[in-house]
Amino acid sequence: MKKLLFMFAAAVLIAGYVFYDVSTSSGFNKRSVHEFTAMDIDGKDVSLKSYSGDILLIVNTASQCGYTPQYEGLQKIYDRFKDKNFKVIGFPTNNFGGQEPGSNEEIKDFCTTKYKVTFPMFAKISVKGEDQHPLYKFLTDKEQNGEFGGDITWNFNKFLANEKGEIVARFTSKDTPESETVVNAIEKYIAERDAAKDKAK
Repeated sequence: MKKLLFMFAAAVLIAGYVFYDVSTSSGFNKRSVHEFTAMDIDGKDVSLKSYSGDILLIVNTASQCGYTPQYEGLQKIYDRFKDKNFKVIGFPTNNFGGQEPGSNEEIKDFCTTKYKVTFPMFAKISVKGEDQHPLYKFLTDKEQNGEFGGDITWNFNKFLANEKGEIVARFTSKDTPESETVVNAIEKYIAERDAAKDKAK
């Protein structure tokens, strides 16, 4: 009987280890966007940990969408807050209506030429489906991000991350970058971060 109990306990431990290992490798035990790496639009791998301390607005973008003019607003809020350790980071995607068909080189040329984009742009990825990028698997997971989880609905969905890389707000495609809702949230988390820094001195 003792031998059977020992074997059962061992099996439970092994199963638990396997579950933990699989869930960890899939990204579901992560708590911060800083734990991910993504390729930038020039083909260089970037650890998002390099944005530690920054407030981030993470946006899935497209060049042939009705919301594409939001690039202008994204650049404006980046210019407005970049000196306060705030960054917009853009992830082009072709998941919706085939509205981002170009290569990374073409996307970069479009953004910089038409909208004078200077905020960090990343290589084209998938934000849904079987080939969903691990970052977006994390962002949309409801167990990880609660009310901010859920499928990406269209181009120019937006996530706000605090200085620790934790998701603290989400905005729809219709929420323009310069809207009161988005700007107030950015200012709130910049202020909270800076107040915590001052308190720690």
